[in-house]
Amino acid sequence: MAAALLLRGLRSSASRARPAVPSPASAPPPFASSLLHRLYSSAAASAASPPASALGGVTDPARIRNVAVIAHVDHGKTTLMDRLLRQCGADIPHERAMDNISLERERGITISSKVTSVSWKENELNMVDTPGHADFGGEVERVVGMVEGAVLVVDAGEGPLAQTKFVLSKALKYGLRPILLLNKVDRPSVSEETCNEVESLVFDLFANLGATEEQLDFPVLYASAKEGWASLKFTKCPPDSEKNMSPLLDSIVQHVRSPKADLEAPFQMLVSMMERDFYLGRILTGRVTSGVIRVGDKVHGLRITDEGVQKIEDGKVVKLMKKKGTSMAVIEAAGAGDIISMAGLSGPAIGHTVANPEVLTALPAVELDPPTISMTFGVNDSPLAGRDGTHVTGAKIGNRLMAEAETNLAINVLPGPLSESYEVQGRGELQLGILIENMRREGFELSVSPPRVMYKTERGERLEPIEEVTVEVAIRKAMFELLYLHMF
Repeated sequence: MAAALLLRGLRSSASRARPAVPSPASAPPPFASSLLHRLYSSAAASAASPPASALGGVTDPARIRNVAVIAHVDHGKTTLMDRLLRQCGADIPHERAMDNISLERERGITISSKVTSVSWKENELNMVDTPGHADFGGEVERVVGMVEGAVLVVDAGEGPLAQTKFVLSKALKYGLRPILLLNKVDRPSVSEETCNEVESLVFDLFANLGATEEQLDFPVLYASAKEGWASLKFTKCPPDSEKNMSPLLDSIVQHVRSPKADLEAPFQMLVSMMERDFYLGRILTGRVTSGVIRVGDKVHGLRITDEGVQKIEDGKVVKLMKKKGTSMAVIEAAGAGDIISMAGLSGPAIGHTVANPEVLTALPAVELDPPTISMTFGVNDSPLAGRDGTHVTGAKIGNRLMAEAETNLAINVLPGPLSESYEVQGRGELQLGILIENMRREGFELSVSPPRVMYKTERGERLEPIEEVTVEVAIRKAMFELLYLHMF
């Protein structure tokens, strides 16, 4: 810990003393030798990587960077994604291009994780946009296993907040080394001193969450996603020639490690996302853990049960796809380390493994936090039943809820206390409210109960979920007396 603090202090002093980073030809300073050695080694490896044609159309893993964008709600993740896509030449039809669900655009929030890819200086960047609300934390948990790095976006005026702690804890748990991006530095209330204070708070948060010394040595950038620029040094308004996202994209290439991949091993992929297509059926998305997959290859689905590994079904790859910008591109082959989508199997779901037929071991699924509240869904038995919706039977409601549970692992569906009723468990009222609104728009009529807190019993003691609340007040005697009376 002391070494990391010393390293950060020396690096900050050096950044203020030197106007620019030395070129690879010059000798690096002693205190930054390990950092620059990794930087130069990465650049040298990328330059020496063979072209895709030499690998049969498969992207060389050394040129791949898988990164997630994580943050508290409204700190600028989705706007940042728009600017990164534009910087890399993608056609953005409208603002919040990654939010393709109508409720996301209406409410201005991200509900589900999305993955896309862009090309930057001969590198393939697979980027995942994640939600910021705690209710959709399951979307963050299931995608952090696909990436090797993360961009932690923090509002320079607000600093790290509750969801910042949650998403950062997940990133650190999986060994990711985040890049800190202080966003909205162009606001009048933000100064260099403010950014230094926020950086210190983020560093303390890293330390409290058990970050390693390498993770504590995180790069820091300053940005205004709304204006479309990022900088390695604090500035309120960079020159027009520097108003772009190149510093952030270069930092991703330099600081995020390429995936550990073996193209010679048999094909394996852990399914992290799933969607349905009217013509193709299930479309499974995940990171290729090992091997190479091509259209027409035979594969099978595997899952881990209490009895061991169980085969789900055999099949072959009908179609391979990869999200590029805002559109889906058809590809013929993909290799280890890349994030792709495939069609051809109807049985596997999120958390299952798709592999070569000779592979009989399944990849471990991501562990999710348990649900905290539940609601009972049932048929509409009011006097106005059947007037607004077209799907009114308990069977249709049950099928829709089961389909939701397949694509959203943070939701559990169990039989309810009454006939044609179902207990739906989730992370929060917002998550279940989004589900109810989606079903209403799809033509479902249903009755729902008030949300109930879920309890669990450990060692004979009944426990309930808890929330951590931080209240910032002035240091006054009367205020402490009120807090004491409220607590005790």
